[in-house]
Amino acid sequence: MRMDTADVIILGGGLVGLTLASALDAHGLTSIVVDPADPAAQAAVGFDGRASAVASASWRMLQAIGVADRLEGQGCPIRTIRVTDGLVGGLAFDADPADGPLGIMFENRVLRAALRAAAVEAGGVTLLQPARPVSTVRDAAGVRVTVEDGRVLSAPLLIAAEGRGSPTREAAGIRVARWKYDHHAIIGGIHHERPHDGVAHEIFYPAGPFAILPMRDEPDGRHRSAIVWSVAARDGPALLGLPDRAFAAEAEKRMGGLLGAITTNGARASYPLGFHHAAHITGERLALVGDAAHGIHPIAGQGLNLGFRDVAALVQVLVEAARLGMDPGDAQSLARYERWRALDTFLVASTTDGLTRLFGLGGRTAATVRRFGLAAVQRIPPLKDRFMAEARGESGDLPDLLAGRLV
Repeated sequence: MRMDTADVIILGGGLVGLTLASALDAHGLTSIVVDPADPAAQAAVGFDGRASAVASASWRMLQAIGVADRLEGQGCPIRTIRVTDGLVGGLAFDADPADGPLGIMFENRVLRAALRAAAVEAGGVTLLQPARPVSTVRDAAGVRVTVEDGRVLSAPLLIAAEGRGSPTREAAGIRVARWKYDHHAIIGGIHHERPHDGVAHEIFYPAGPFAILPMRDEPDGRHRSAIVWSVAARDGPALLGLPDRAFAAEAEKRMGGLLGAITTNGARASYPLGFHHAAHITGERLALVGDAAHGIHPIAGQGLNLGFRDVAALVQVLVEAARLGMDPGDAQSLARYERWRALDTFLVASTTDGLTRLFGLGGRTAATVRRFGLAAVQRIPPLKDRFMAEARGESGDLPDLLAGRLV
């Protein structure tokens, strides 16, 4: 029987799982990544509407672990974030040129390609893809995972990076608080008449927020953005099924002419919106990262960055434990990771949930309260600075990687 060993086994080779593998490799720790997706299908050319904002702190981590070089010139810097209640008033968060952009927008396929290339070239990463685990054993002796081809993997620690429906989390019996918002998010790309100037817009309507996310211009100079449009679940299928011209007309109405005339760009898709938060993110020789641990509304674009913060904290815990000669699956180290991430994930999750509910309230009184609150944030520098730090991913007790240095 063939037995492959490493310091950790990572189930899930998405954006968070691959980042974790590269970050561990940068510190001399080995990993085996198991993912069922076909990499050829994931590498298909063309914008599929999925895009992510990489916050400035997350970008520093990608620089520190050697991934950012593969992404240079492929993203669009976010210089300003504008938040409005409908198309009235609101506030603007402007990046200080000395600090760099608030974040960088990337197509998910571009991020995935860069992270996969880094993992393939990393000496300490074994990437099994496509591959599917068929049995997993965790006990005092370690972790053993058997994959479909009969290969057995062994490590002191198992990391679940499988996403919202993590089977590893479910098999571990970890309870999850979850609810649905009765909304669908429609994602897609648009071309538009006017340049976006690096401005991201979050426009709140009672039916749900409408986000316009700046993307890099096309090679032929056409201006481009991604949209995340939250609509009532009952309206999602009909809106998604509109012809391109009708869909563009409806989107243009929500945008209030901000970017001039628009046309659709590439595919569009929808998915149901929900919230989930694991009661614990560790177990016996087990750690959860990314959406396996928490899933939030895309209202603030922080989902991926929360996963990157998990990565940075877990890597620091494991590296410092290794320097002390401790087992990567040591319960004391995992308890430190749990404590470190618990408050941050809870605060971000509760804040996004609260904003979703607040801006979903209809009526003149609710609108007046919201607009007063936005104006207050705009006028009070310490309050605005706190929101800016959250947008950059710089709040709380930052791990070394998010400050741009190896542990």
